[in-house]
Formats: sequence, C-alpha cells, structure tokens
Amino acid sequence: MSAKHVSKRDREHIKRDRADQKRARRQDRREQGEGGAPAPPKPESEILAELAVLHEEHERGRIDFATFDASRADLLGRLST
Repeated sequence: MSAKHVSKRDREHIKRDRADQKRARRQDRREQGEGGAPAPPKPESEILAELAVLHEEHERGRIDFATFDASRADLLGRLST
C-alpha cells in the first residue's frame, strides 16, 4: 500500500478512537447524573496504559501535537496525587 493510503487509514482509525472516547465520556457523565454519586475513578494502571498508547501514537505521527498535548493533560489530570 502506498504511504498516502496508510496515512488515510491511520487518520480514520484515530477519528474512530476519538469518537469512541467521546461516546464513553458522555456515557460516564450520564451515569453520574443518574446516580448522583460520581463514578469510581479509573485505576491508575489503566490511565498510565492510555498515556503510553498516546505517546506511541504521537511518536509514530498518527496524532498532531495539539491533540497529543490536550489528551495528555486530560489523562494526567485524572491521576490521583
């Protein structure tokens, strides 16, 4: 496959991943609103795994820096200190 075709496939994969993440966040917000109590936070290991995947995607050029930086800040904000 040509590099252009692979690049397009990667972009579409990233778009689907973002849509899935957005859908999950909306579902989480809905669940929090229904029960009144906030949903339990994700385990730290899951957040760190997501952060590792994010770094890998950025290193391979699959996501631009602005998206990387915003997503990284969101994930780091979820870590308990």
